[in-house]
Amino acid sequence: MTDGSTRTLPLDDLHRSAGARFGAFAGWSMPLTYPAGVMKEHLHTREQAGLFDISHMKLFEVSGPDAVALLSKACPLDASGLDISQSKLTFFLNEQAGILDDLIVTRLGADRFMVVANAGNAAADEAHLRDLAKDFDCKIDPLDRVFLAIQGPEAWAVLSRAGIETGSLTFMHGIEPRQNWFMSRSGYTGEDGFEIGLPEADARALVEKLLADERVMWIGLAARDSLRLEAGLCLHGQDITPETDPASAALMWAIPKELRATGAFIGAETLCEIAARGPVEKRVGLKPEGRQPVRAGAQLFDENGNPAGRVTSGGFGPSVGHPVAMGYVPVDLAKPGTRLFADVRGAKIAVDAHSLPFTQHRYRKG
Repeated sequence: MTDGSTRTLPLDDLHRSAGARFGAFAGWSMPLTYPAGVMKEHLHTREQAGLFDISHMKLFEVSGPDAVALLSKACPLDASGLDISQSKLTFFLNEQAGILDDLIVTRLGADRFMVVANAGNAAADEAHLRDLAKDFDCKIDPLDRVFLAIQGPEAWAVLSRAGIETGSLTFMHGIEPRQNWFMSRSGYTGEDGFEIGLPEADARALVEKLLADERVMWIGLAARDSLRLEAGLCLHGQDITPETDPASAALMWAIPKELRATGAFIGAETLCEIAARGPVEKRVGLKPEGRQPVRAGAQLFDENGNPAGRVTSGGFGPSVGHPVAMGYVPVDLAKPGTRLFADVRGAKIAVDAHSLPFTQHRYRKG
């Protein structure tokens, strides 16, 4: 059970009746695994369709005459350049260009945007945005929605059978298919898939329809983590933090080139300096030798025993059949194939720098 400080998901009863095992994450009681177990849940998502309850994440609507200006100040983003229904990965940065959070921003109208924030940062993100908004003519509305993700090669077909057509929606686009619904073609697994924010009553009806389809299985947080790690996707608080800048995190692709030198976003000056001189370290994939997973927090060393970075995420990759990890190493050691060693409880495990992702992305881009 949860104590007073831990929040429960609106669909908590459905997860309990499905036999979920729970654990705390970012202040929420979250389903970690279901009776099938993490290995089967992971592989099922890659092969068919996995259903995730991601209601711990937060949806904000930002609207008003200055919505474009606010988001272009808050993020390294040209909000005016987004087409209607286009989504973009972006960040809240501090003045040191540290990543306060990674977000997905979708343009819903000329002066209306949807912002999806991470669970652990939702309250801080809202406060940050409200503080900035004092100088702008716009509104910030946190939405009370159940948030579901359906991921995997059968996700579109499953939604179609449930009466939700997705054909015109391509990767990194979002729409409002019904009143108070928001649906984007995006996700956190590397697979084709969708994220849907909707009122609780609608969500319960949709979940019932989806679970009646033999291709759909509930997927917990443990498999969500192994899926995103194989796909080379960052977890805020581990792989990216307020101490990490986008250049070191190998995320500069998310910042339009024309903004890097001329942007007026928070942290622009520092980021421009870092990009000009080049980062000191870089986020890379790490492939441990053998079967022993190397976990977050393990220190890395070069072949001469000198400190050479750290592991920020690690575990076993069910789709690739071997341990997978990512972390930060000095730039001169970031080349794929570079041999490093991880300290795992005093034992030195050989790990090689590896290109990301470990599994090919299968997004539907056209």
